[in-house]
Amino acid sequence: MRVPYSWLREYCDPGMTPAELADRLVMTGTEVERIDVVGPPRPEGFVVGKVEAAEQHPDADRLRVCSVDVGDGATRTIVCGAPNVAAGQTVAVALPGARMPGGEKLRKAKLRGVASEGMILAADELEVGEDHEGTLVLDDALLAGTPLTAVIPLAEPVLEIEVTPNRSDCFGLFGVAREVHAVTGAALGPEPWAEDVVAVGAGEVGELASVTVEVPELCPRFTARAFVEVELGPSPLWLQQRLSAAGQRPINNVVDITNYVMLLTAQPLHAYDLDRIPGGELIVRAATAGEKVTTLDGAEHTLDAETVLICDREQPTGIAGIMGGQVSEVSPETTRVLLEAANWNGTNILRTSRLLGLRSEASARFEKQLHPELAMRAQRIASRLLVELCDAKLVPGTIDVAASPPPAITLPLRAARVRGLLGMEIAQEDQIAYLERLGFGVAVEGDDLAVTVPPDRHHDVTREVDLIEEVARVHGLDEHLPTTLPAVGERVGRLSRPQRLRRRAEDSLRDLGFDQIVSWSFTDPGEAERLRIPADDLRAKPVRLANPLSEEQSAMRTTLLGSLLDSAARNAARGAQRVALYELGSVYLEEPPPAAGGPLAGDFPGERAAPVREPLRIGAIALGSLAPASWRGAAVPADFFALKGVAEALAGQLRVELGFAPGEQPFLHPGRTAAVSVGGAAAGWLGEVHPLVCRAWDVPAAVAFELEAAPLLAASTAGEEGYEDVTTFPAALRDIAVVVAEEVPAERVRATVLAAGGELLRSARVFDLYEGEQLGEGRKSLALGLELRAPDRTLTDDEVDGVRDAIVAALGAELGGQLRE
Repeated sequence: MRVPYSWLREYCDPGMTPAELADRLVMTGTEVERIDVVGPPRPEGFVVGKVEAAEQHPDADRLRVCSVDVGDGATRTIVCGAPNVAAGQTVAVALPGARMPGGEKLRKAKLRGVASEGMILAADELEVGEDHEGTLVLDDALLAGTPLTAVIPLAEPVLEIEVTPNRSDCFGLFGVAREVHAVTGAALGPEPWAEDVVAVGAGEVGELASVTVEVPELCPRFTARAFVEVELGPSPLWLQQRLSAAGQRPINNVVDITNYVMLLTAQPLHAYDLDRIPGGELIVRAATAGEKVTTLDGAEHTLDAETVLICDREQPTGIAGIMGGQVSEVSPETTRVLLEAANWNGTNILRTSRLLGLRSEASARFEKQLHPELAMRAQRIASRLLVELCDAKLVPGTIDVAASPPPAITLPLRAARVRGLLGMEIAQEDQIAYLERLGFGVAVEGDDLAVTVPPDRHHDVTREVDLIEEVARVHGLDEHLPTTLPAVGERVGRLSRPQRLRRRAEDSLRDLGFDQIVSWSFTDPGEAERLRIPADDLRAKPVRLANPLSEEQSAMRTTLLGSLLDSAARNAARGAQRVALYELGSVYLEEPPPAAGGPLAGDFPGERAAPVREPLRIGAIALGSLAPASWRGAAVPADFFALKGVAEALAGQLRVELGFAPGEQPFLHPGRTAAVSVGGAAAGWLGEVHPLVCRAWDVPAAVAFELEAAPLLAASTAGEEGYEDVTTFPAALRDIAVVVAEEVPAERVRATVLAAGGELLRSARVFDLYEGEQLGEGRKSLALGLELRAPDRTLTDDEVDGVRDAIVAALGAELGGQLRE
């Protein structure tokens, strides 16, 4: 919501600079995103001028040489290209030295050999409109040399407010003015809808128009007024300037009035050409499935049965609450206008707007659920402006088709509850003052209050705690709220075990030199194709968003690898030679959630199951070397084994044993991929990223892994360690070399050794691989280091040899292996 400061000050002048007011609003709950400036950055050098003569330029067909009186006692020569410039006009002039919008300084110039001492301005050159074809012609009653700021605001500050969904009142400028009144105490002007216009048109509105509402549950109120002898034309300059500053494009006086009133009250309106509505009859109904309508923007839309239409006898004239149709729009020939101010079901408007991909200023307000009372407020203001600016005559009567209005809400505000919740005392007279400034009705009941909620806040303030929030924020949470924490007895908050383990995992990766990223869960629907994931893979069928931020973020990610590659590519494109990143985040798979495993696995508590599975995963990626070059040697690029070491170090910090076996992933290099398991159950993958995938992201060679957090953390024994004496009795160390078929994974050999070694075998570590002709074709030799230890004695050679013999027997029986002599 863009709020021009000069317009705001008409209703409430806070007596402070825009920046000071913005700070005050932010600290009381109204977010001001920025302060913009419309028009020239400074008003100096802009004056009213009188064109005394306008002659054809001797060397240019499209230029005219004008003599302009700017009130300084001398006539200035100004070359102008506007086709409508003529002697006798009163115009806006920028003198040499003036700063134009954008900051450019205007200087004297020669145009085709004629010196020009200024510029005769068009509306767009002052940012008060979009017209550039002609000069901005002013009222002839203005004197030459009058500062242009006396006519229109220049260097207009505009507060850009981010309106929260609950504060629909702040979608109207008067609602913002009331907020300023509440938080600053500055006087508030009279409500702009307090007075209505006198109807002087012939006849009665019921003779010209009628309204039938077939869906009252979706249209709680529909009001309409008729106007005759309407003179359509450009809006006055002040109205065009306000609309432009507020972000609206001036069109004509009738349409501009509807937009102006919407910006002022938050209630959208729509104007119909009454002569283009057969019989003046409007019908509000639900669309039939497949019905089509062409809206004011020229687009044709296909509707479903839940869309609400406003129709005449023959066809739809617009989509209710979103956009009118071309059939009955006002045009230069319009002389009779039917003005609509209606109220719609906010949920239905939001649904239809998303379904059609059609969003407007009107739908943005209606979807917040406006109160039916706002409709007549807007009718009164718009009626007055149509009479004043269009010389229209209001036909007596108002069509008002309304369901029962929602009953007014009256809430208690207990002094003890205010004190207990805020931890501070706010005097009753201050509470009354704050609430009355915000438009609430207040009645005193001893130490407590009975508060009636105004229509503007009907759907926002519904509980006593909401009233306490209103009182507290106006009172000043930044200045008065105690800094001490409330007493909570013996309860002490602490992290759950999964939370502690997650932090331990994050700390471990950070200690290993990896930087954490937190990326969007939204991604490009084509990401699976870039990752070479086949169409029949579940990961190639992402969950699509109903209301995406953009097409590039319209799907939920099915793997962390795409997010890691995005971040790695951004870093590599900016010259980073060594990139090591990790992320702990969710992926989203179009399959039922598990029945167990907790939130880490996507099993969320609640009465209804999650619509898709949302497992938490830990992913990492590395480009370049993990350690910098030194005097001992050059930097070595990270490869499969380097990242395998990172994964094992992470698992070691969690006290988890990872298993690795040859695997396949479409986005990883064949033969350089491992399937990762925990306790025999699949837990993720690890490997070198496929060269074609690296090319799709424009990154050099990369290695990555992605692990399921649920099995990893469930198997963790970190924090549960017990004491064991490991120093009293020495370990017995033995090395063995085992010859097996080359297709047997080293992990399987190690698992067989550990199983056969029994309780005395504490660890087995593969430390060498040998392949050669001496072993025979298709054979390899793996060397393992064994550590044997007993907790209560020193092992004898016979005991060690017995364990060794059992291991050799198991290797022969299960793997066809034998010791290398």
